[in-house]
Amino acid sequence: MGKESVSIEGMRLNKYVAHCGICSRRKAAEFVKEGLVKVNGDVVLEPFYQVQKDDQITFKDELIKPEERKVYILLNKPKNTITTSNDERDRKTVLDLLGGKIKERVYPVGRLDWATTGLLLITNDGDIAKKLSHPSHKVTKYYEVTLDKPVAQEHVNQIRAGITLDDGPVEVDSVNYLSEQIKEEVGVELHVGRNRIVRRIFEHFGYEVLRLDRTYYAGLTKKDLPRSRWRFLSEREIIMLKHFT
Repeated sequence: MGKESVSIEGMRLNKYVAHCGICSRRKAAEFVKEGLVKVNGDVVLEPFYQVQKDDQITFKDELIKPEERKVYILLNKPKNTITTSNDERDRKTVLDLLGGKIKERVYPVGRLDWATTGLLLITNDGDIAKKLSHPSHKVTKYYEVTLDKPVAQEHVNQIRAGITLDDGPVEVDSVNYLSEQIKEEVGVELHVGRNRIVRRIFEHFGYEVLRLDRTYYAGLTKKDLPRSRWRFLSEREIIMLKHFT
């Protein structure tokens, strides 16, 4: 969510210890009274001690610091933007679109290539990022694809049945025309996350992908999120993601 980072100065010592992920606030008070917490090298037995800005606090002689605020951002990526934290050729990245408004060190989960548009999750939650990127979790993605010519029903059937590319078999959850009148536009749902997989599926049959837009990712949609814009996930969406993974 978009809450401000927790202010450390003036925080009670037991609350500080709890914010470091050691234990609950009540248990932290017990640890303080047991002499397991030191402030600037000295044991402090008072849980209500107010932490100062430059205090060095240790638990069992190990320096502890509050856990970083977790940030979850949904971005509707535009074309001609790199899905990376920085680019050595100084091209525009997805993090540039955040406009310097996020203080935490966040990074995109997975990749969308230069020309692909659509949903991208940006976070600093390593556990979520790792799980969403791992094939075993079978994260569902839906793409709307525009081709350079009408897609033959025969090819739709073959894609639906499963094809094999240079790097192995590809299972597609579903593939359908977006409209019976416009055969150049196809919707593809899949959970595999290999490099340029949707483009390569259609290139395999001799089509050129003119437009590729990811409209659904891990239960998240583009509803009310215009191109190039971003928003924080709601608490409900964050819970859904964690449950999903």
